[in-house]
Amino acid sequence: MSTRRAKNPPSASAPESSATPAPTSTLRVGPAGWSYPDWVGFVYPARRPKGFHEAAFLAEFFDTIEINTSFYQPLRPDHASQWLDRVAANPRFLFTAKLWQRFTHDSPVDGSVSAAEDERAVRAGFDILRAANKLGAVLLQFPFSFHRSKEAVASLTATLKRFADYPLVVEVRHSSWDSPDTLALLREHNVGFCNIDQPIIGRSLSPSSQTTSPIGYVRLHGRRYDTWFTDDTSIPAYERYNYLYSSEELAPWITRARKVSEHARDTFVITNNHFQGKSVVNALQLISILKGAKVKVPEPLRQHYAQLDSIADMPPAEPTLFPLAESGVDSKK
Repeated sequence: MSTRRAKNPPSASAPESSATPAPTSTLRVGPAGWSYPDWVGFVYPARRPKGFHEAAFLAEFFDTIEINTSFYQPLRPDHASQWLDRVAANPRFLFTAKLWQRFTHDSPVDGSVSAAEDERAVRAGFDILRAANKLGAVLLQFPFSFHRSKEAVASLTATLKRFADYPLVVEVRHSSWDSPDTLALLREHNVGFCNIDQPIIGRSLSPSSQTTSPIGYVRLHGRRYDTWFTDDTSIPAYERYNYLYSSEELAPWITRARKVSEHARDTFVITNNHFQGKSVVNALQLISILKGAKVKVPEPLRQHYAQLDSIADMPPAEPTLFPLAESGVDSKK
């Protein structure tokens, strides 16, 4: 989904986003990633037709997807080219992509030969997307352990300079970064600020609606307080993102997303609560609310989540033996 609208001057009641309004803006909503085994039979058909591809399927419903695999290893150019072909049927579509964790989670990157080689590997894939005008943003996702300090600021600044030719967005999670100096640094380098929803534990960064560049960004991680920082190895990793937002919990983020988009050229709202397609459910709900209209819904998903029936623009493809409210294992979560 993407929406365009004319800009209004910022009101005095919106002090967070102080950037100069742009003449028009586009707001896109979509999930983080698409390659999850637990999405089979939930988001995707249990039996996939010949030629089925997850990105092509999702591009029927969304105008953006955040690429997660580029966080774990550089995006291969041949994969980037293939994905461009997969989403070509949706001309409004833009990818966003995470920067390789080598530059955000490992020790500070220096000017060594290894760092230069790592940079070249990262650029090889991103440049394919950029050349096709399909790279909406590159997300630098830093961990909670990345606290603001003189050394951290220097490391962040070096990384921003290294990749300055891309549309960058920075996500930090520790509240030590909640300062005017942080926003000033990002504005100085024309870099976006990622507004996040996460479990507020200790010094976790709180929700916001900041805009520091032409790129606005929002990420919703879910609110699994019991698994967010757990060290219990018996708990599956996916439980960290096993959370479905209620309509009441989404409402303030609708307001924040609109505020961000008032000061950005392109705004991306990404849902990362991915287990069993919950991110897709909430992304569709956000689109429906933002558009004020019903939306296209993946048929497998509506069989599991009764919430989607009220926003689906078409009736179920086949009659069900039981009401949807009784058939969804997650309908009351």
